[in-house]
Amino acid sequence: MNGPLDGLVVFDLTRILAGPSCTQILGDLGAEVIKIERPGAGDDTRNFAPPYLPRADGGDSSESAYFAGTNRNKRSVTLNLGHPEGQALARRLIAGCDILAENFKTGTLAKYGLGYDDLRDELPGLIYCSVTGFGHTGPYAARPAYDALIQAMGGVMSITGEPDGEPMKVGVSIADLMSGMYAAVAILAAVRHRHLTGDGQHVDISMLDAHVAWLANQGMNYLATGENPPRLGNQHPNIVPYQVMPAADGYFVLSVANDPAFERFCEAADCRRLLEDERFATAVERVRNRDEVTETLNGITRARPVAWWLERLEAAGVGYGSINTLEEVFADPQVKAREMVVEMDHPATGGRPAKLIASPIKLSGTPVTYRQAPPTLGQHTDEVLGERLGLGGEALRDLRDRGII
Repeated sequence: MNGPLDGLVVFDLTRILAGPSCTQILGDLGAEVIKIERPGAGDDTRNFAPPYLPRADGGDSSESAYFAGTNRNKRSVTLNLGHPEGQALARRLIAGCDILAENFKTGTLAKYGLGYDDLRDELPGLIYCSVTGFGHTGPYAARPAYDALIQAMGGVMSITGEPDGEPMKVGVSIADLMSGMYAAVAILAAVRHRHLTGDGQHVDISMLDAHVAWLANQGMNYLATGENPPRLGNQHPNIVPYQVMPAADGYFVLSVANDPAFERFCEAADCRRLLEDERFATAVERVRNRDEVTETLNGITRARPVAWWLERLEAAGVGYGSINTLEEVFADPQVKAREMVVEMDHPATGGRPAKLIASPIKLSGTPVTYRQAPPTLGQHTDEVLGERLGLGGEALRDLRDRGII
């Protein structure tokens, strides 16, 4: 068994990041994912490079690291959806699938006869998931969208960055990734519904919706007060101290979520006198007196090196963290113990295994599996069309010669 989704087949019309991150989750959990790509071009992220996956001889392979990050456990089939025969082949393949996932601009696939309304009567059990910038309803439905644009429109940039600096986006494409995560959750809910009723449905995921949803406490802070939360740099809007702290030789993160933890911090930092000051004594007052508390604590932590603080806070049971580079992240003993890097043989790397970020999903009974490395463009076209549609040598050569596959 490949995992809890073993037996489910996904027709994957996603590209770039939001959609592929969703379908990789499904693939890791055991689903068979058939990734459809444009002949001769493929997913745009194949060209989001350098860097490329390294070869055994030290040179670059032909495969971008970006593409490899969200496309394992998939088979690549090249298919020209702009050609009527390509559309017909797609419909035949979809008929044998449980899930169709796509992240084209709203209305694009309907031009090819592959929209949800085009398929639902013929395939009533099909789960059809669309991930778009703004969803299939509303005044922005027809607009294209990109991660940075959604971070801007969705509000996170207004609360990220230094107070006197410019609005700042998050350092990874979080709007894409979170919409992909919500899409995977929604698909699994739709699978359960189909198991109970036999009915498929349309899953309509908007990147902007997902972004608004994960504004979380900051969104609630606004709804409760009607006031726009300010940018606080590395500080927390509702907890102090919960931020980057200066040390004698660098920085670390201090996370004090309640009064007992602050008392333990004061003990570890030899500053119990602060507990007698009402500005410091309770969590609410520390937030109300943020500037004074921060300035005072910065003066205390700046007197000792990072290593001293990490050792002291560990012993005191106070939340802390070193600020790691990515080199330090992947060398961290906890990350290693959790096996967050997986190596997979790849046809383009000349015998050198490709290092990939592993799935964070840990299931005791049905663990994720790593069955197929990120595919080269069209690597499985003949294999899939042969298995699923019975097409053989001459038919495949004819389709390839005419640019359909």
